[in-house]
Amino acid sequence: MSPKRQRMTLALLAVVAIVGAVLLAMSALGDEAAFFYAPADAASAPTGKPVRLGGMVAAGSVRRAPDGVTIRFTVTDGKASVPVRFAGIVPDLFREGSGVVAEGRFVPGGGFVADNLLAKHDERYMPPQVAGKMHKSESIAK
Repeated sequence: MSPKRQRMTLALLAVVAIVGAVLLAMSALGDEAAFFYAPADAASAPTGKPVRLGGMVAAGSVRRAPDGVTIRFTVTDGKASVPVRFAGIVPDLFREGSGVVAEGRFVPGGGFVADNLLAKHDERYMPPQVAGKMHKSESIAK
């Protein structure tokens, strides 16, 4: 085999390997990507797929189950509300009127089952995605 043919074969194998690696990475990331939704966007959100729901915990909505682990609350963005169920340890900073991002899945009927909760860390903090959605929904409401 001539040196030119060897270089061409190696270049072709390298291109095939790179394309294969990119396709493999895209398929792995496609299953793990979590999109962000505000409660006003919940109607267009897919059910059963991993997503993030962000907003404020509605005042008076936190209910703890007798098992001591399950908690139900409502997330609102001022325009719409979504009921959320979470079973697990709640972050210390989680409370009514605070910002929250819940990672989980929408279920048929308009509810949300959270696998993980992320709470704000001080009075002025709000996750950037939530702040953007809140400002958009407030300007639309006016």
